[in-house]
Amino acid sequence: MGLFAPDRYFSRVSRIDVDRDLLGRGLRFVLLDIDNTIRRRDNHEVPLDVRVWLDRVRERGAAVCLLSNNCHANVYDLADELGLPIVAKAMKPLPFGYMRATRMCGASVGETVMVGDQICTDVVGAKLVGMKSYLIAPLVEQDLPHMAALRHIERRVVGDRIPEGAPTSVSSQAKE
Repeated sequence: MGLFAPDRYFSRVSRIDVDRDLLGRGLRFVLLDIDNTIRRRDNHEVPLDVRVWLDRVRERGAAVCLLSNNCHANVYDLADELGLPIVAKAMKPLPFGYMRATRMCGASVGETVMVGDQICTDVVGAKLVGMKSYLIAPLVEQDLPHMAALRHIERRVVGDRIPEGAPTSVSSQAKE
């Protein structure tokens, strides 16, 4: 796969099946982006399904480390609230933060997946260090102003691909 191509694409982080999509693929360590991946950018809330998923990941024995370019105090507060280690100011897509996070977890690159909502930071950075990457559709459309151009590029890369776990039609929604 290319530098900009995620290994998988999901509608939400909670759509990643811990047993099948992580442990079943030999992925015991998860590097997890924060903003618009597990925390809404508009109100800074972590949705309940994400919290439940994080509990499930830990129950099944996988390790999670937050990896964020954000450097504000609120990301450290979130890490404390969730009981997770964090590498902030990660400078994604540069490899430094990825390597620091894997060392913190005692992980190998081959057993680690980066999960995030941005191709140009999360996916590219993971590919640069040789790890798997799972792209997540952003929780909300609201984003930082400088991200508009990057989101345009990302839409071109993703194209008409439908994220795993997304409803495909009105009739499939009615069946759920």
